[in-house]
Order: sequence, then C-alpha cells, then structure tokens
Amino acid sequence: MSQGTASIEESEPVLAEAMDAFERRLVQALNEAGMLLMVSLGHRSGLLASMANGAPVDSESLAERTSLNERYVREWLGAMTAAGVVIMDPQRATYRLPPAHAALITDSGGTNLGVYAQFLPMLGQVEDDILHCFRHGGGVPYERYPRFQAIMAEDSGQTVLAALFEHILPLVPGLPTRLETGIRVLDVGCGRGKALIMMAERYPRSRFTGYDLSEEAISWARTQAQQKGLKNIEFEMRDASNFDETAIPRCFELITTFDAIHDQAHPLAVLRGIRHSLTDDGVYLAQDIRAHSHHHENINHPLGAFLYAMSIMHCMTVSLAQGGEGLGTMWGREKAFEYFRKAGFSDIQVHELAHDIQNDYFVCRVMEMPS
Repeated sequence: MSQGTASIEESEPVLAEAMDAFERRLVQALNEAGMLLMVSLGHRSGLLASMANGAPVDSESLAERTSLNERYVREWLGAMTAAGVVIMDPQRATYRLPPAHAALITDSGGTNLGVYAQFLPMLGQVEDDILHCFRHGGGVPYERYPRFQAIMAEDSGQTVLAALFEHILPLVPGLPTRLETGIRVLDVGCGRGKALIMMAERYPRSRFTGYDLSEEAISWARTQAQQKGLKNIEFEMRDASNFDETAIPRCFELITTFDAIHDQAHPLAVLRGIRHSLTDDGVYLAQDIRAHSHHHENINHPLGAFLYAMSIMHCMTVSLAQGGEGLGTMWGREKAFEYFRKAGFSDIQVHELAHDIQNDYFVCRVMEMPS
C-alpha cells in the first residue's frame, strides 16, 4: 500500500466524523428554523402574548381568547410543544408558556426576541427576486418589503428607544442640556420617526426634522406626531442619494442616523450631506451594525450569518435596486471610519452599549485645525 493510499484511508474516519457533525448541525438548524417561524406567527397573532402569564390553557380556550381558528391554534401548539417552547400536560390537554420563555419572546421581559423572528418569513418572500439578482444583477426595491418598516420600528423600540435618553444621547457630553435649551435636530432615514417623536416630546424647545424614502413610514410618523399635538417636529419624504448636493449648509446642531447608512444607495454622498448640514459646533450621532469589514474577522460574530443573510436579502439589494453602491449590512467598523473621514469628520469616537450586542454608536465631529 502506497503512502498516498494510506493517507486517504486514514482521512476517511475524520471526513466521516466531520460529515456527521455537520449533518447534525443542519438537521438542528432546520428544526430551529421551524421554531422561529412559529415564534413569528405567535408574535404576530397574539398567541404568545396571550400565554405570557404562564397559566395552562387548552387549544379551544386559547383560540377563543385570541379570536383565531382553533385548528390552526392546535397545530401551532403542537409545533411549539415539539420545539420545547411550550410545555404540555397530556393528561389535561393543556399548554403553558414557562416564565423563562415568556420573558424572551413576549413583552413581559426586557427584550422580546420574537420581534426578530419576523425577519425570516419576511425575507423568504423575496427569495425568487434575490435568485434573479444572483443570475442577472440588479436589486430588489423597497416596495417588495411591505412589512419592513413595521418590523424595524419594533426592532428600534428595543435597541434605540429604550436606551435613547439614558444611554445613547449622553454619549455626546452636554447634549441633553443643549436639547433642553433648544437646538435643531435632523434624523436621516428616520423610518416611522419614533426616536424623533420621543425627543420632540421630551425637548419642546428643540426642533426636529425627519427624512425618509418610505412614503408609508413618513405618513405613519406624521399621523403620530399630529395625534400627540407636537408642533416642533416635521417629516419629509426625501431621497438622500444626492444629499451632498441638496443639503442646506449649517442647518442643524445635531444629526442622527439609526441603522440607516449601510443600505443607502450612495452612503458617502449622504455622509457628506450630513457633514455639510452641521453647524460648526454640531455633532453627528450614528448607530450602525457592529462588525468588521473583512469576512474572516466576523467568524465569531454572534449574529454574523444572520446579518450577512439580512444584507443579501434586504440591505445590500435595496441599495443596488437604486443603482447604488450596495454597501451591505456588514460594511464594518473599518469601512465606517474610512467613510466618516472621507465625508470630512476628523474626530470620530465609537461606543458600545452593554444592552446592544448588534450595534456600534459613532460620535463624529469636525475639529478645527490649530492655526
């Protein structure tokens, strides 16, 4: 037997072991994906919220309580029982959601991870469109994601809104005091404007403006602001692709972007417009995805695979659909620093918040050069 043949035979057990391990991983992933789809349905239908108190309930009572079809509720309970999310008492044919589970997939706890499960079915709806892009290039426009703004509003409600006043705004020394005194604030890519509305309520002496490309999001934001009787806030449907050319100079003391730069058609143009719009003492506060700009440095990222999938299925492709750069969700901290500097910011600080494993928070200024 030659040395080469021996080497192949010796490697076969190693290969078989690796295949077995990967097969177990794939089977587990399929099972967990099914669980996440059911969590999404449970979140959207109100089933999970209805079970949040932990009390045992049968399928008929749960269906009646949520005004849903009992046959579908019963099958959903079967799926959640098989997944170990819901605990069944077979003697009484009742089901309960344990408190430890309810704390993570309902609003009874600090963070409702059921919100993020919604991304999977939403992104699956455009798989055929994305496959077409793989073969022919181009992108999938925002209009193909009718629920995206609603899900992102729930997402930001847990990462941004809950930490806005206590953790995020204080990243800029003295900013809360300036907001109380009265400054002009712009949020680019404001979505449904929840962060701006919260600030407008808390700081009535400041004035707030929100730009977003989505007509649905701007309409929702305007309605909410009107219902709250806010007079110090306005929302404008606006494409920021040429913001470097259309921005009015020195208009705002504070400009924010929350998870908005990486899916812009022309992110550098947006950043240059932001720089142009700031007053001399102004500051730019940006939240964006925490990652590195190189694939191999994201191997141990806790959400790396999911965020790259988000990039392909939404963030990168909506930029390419506008003839844009397609920067992508995982553009990374290194690329962010590069773009902030190209936009004209010379003082760039990055912060991490303990409650948020997904995002970086950048504080950007222009420092005057000594004469």
